[in-house]
Amino acid sequence: MHYEGPIYRPPSEADSLLIQATVGCPHNKCTFCMVYKNGPPFKVLPVAAICKDMEQAAQEYGAKVSTLFFPAGNTIAMKTKDLCTICEHAYQLFPKLERITVYGSFQYIHAKGLEELQQLVHAGLTRIHVGLESGDDEILRRICKGTNSTQQIEAGQWVMRAGMELSLYAMLGIGGKERTMQHAAATAKVLDAIEPTFIRLRTFLPKKDTPLLEDILNHKFSMLGPHEVLLETKKMLEQLNASSLLTSDHYTNYINLEGKLPSAKPLLINQIDQALQRAETTFRPVYIGNQ
Repeated sequence: MHYEGPIYRPPSEADSLLIQATVGCPHNKCTFCMVYKNGPPFKVLPVAAICKDMEQAAQEYGAKVSTLFFPAGNTIAMKTKDLCTICEHAYQLFPKLERITVYGSFQYIHAKGLEELQQLVHAGLTRIHVGLESGDDEILRRICKGTNSTQQIEAGQWVMRAGMELSLYAMLGIGGKERTMQHAAATAKVLDAIEPTFIRLRTFLPKKDTPLLEDILNHKFSMLGPHEVLLETKKMLEQLNASSLLTSDHYTNYINLEGKLPSAKPLLINQIDQALQRAETTFRPVYIGNQ
């Protein structure tokens, strides 16, 4: 099996077989992300090479594989027919395969449309992991996300209508002090409109060699402290009514929140209120990440 460039996978794919299908990210402009800023450039690997890697993996692990993740950063950008081909081949090779997942940004999901998403479901693509980050159009513009809330909602609704699981990542603190409440309200609005399968919380940490880190160092962006992040989370939760599983399965978060919405809201908000009683010095410090 062959791997090129940084290989990342969501925490929920920790037990998944990783078979690389694409290299890099076709967008690669997000101001907070350092993963592919120094390359390699985006490319789609040949279908034959992807299938050969799967065949090798099947010889070694075939009977054990129940979940499969196709890196790298935006595999949904593959041509639909090619992504269908490798999904179908995977199910032929791995007898116990239950789930195939990819990363994808909403602009590339939106470009496919509902019909192509339905084709992918038929071929066996089970779940897409999407960095929503924010539902606030001004924040999306500032972080160069390449999408807007209207496109997010339409594409997200198509994924759900097609019958695929959708895992959305909301980034706490990505609006800074200036837009924290706008971020909370607008993100809740988009999440309610989509009602994804999963809402996964991430807390913004600056990363080396990124434009957003430069803004922080030049005092153009003011980061939230632990209590401010928790208050932003509480504001978002208070407005959320989506029937989704909320989880905070990431090292960046100050506290672990998990529950089925909307019924779990009172318990989750109480957990936040309890955490707000702690001194800010008891939470992890802000630091500059290198991965």
